[in-house]
Amino acid sequence: MQTIKEIIFLVEETDDGYIAQALGHSIFTQADTLDELKEMVKDAVECHFDEEERPKIIRLHIVRQEVITV
Repeated sequence: MQTIKEIIFLVEETDDGYIAQALGHSIFTQADTLDELKEMVKDAVECHFDEEERPKIIRLHIVRQEVITV
């Protein structure tokens, strides 16, 4: 198997905290705070990949939506 160099998570802020979804992989996690989410993402990646296949870099792409009324 080929080692993945990095993995990217799309992170959305919700009323209850944060939700992270890996792009191209079936990895999802959530947490109340951003610091907690970072630890949950690391744990999810460790559980999903064997050690020799595990990406060395995890990127979090944080999306924040704002509604503007006119």
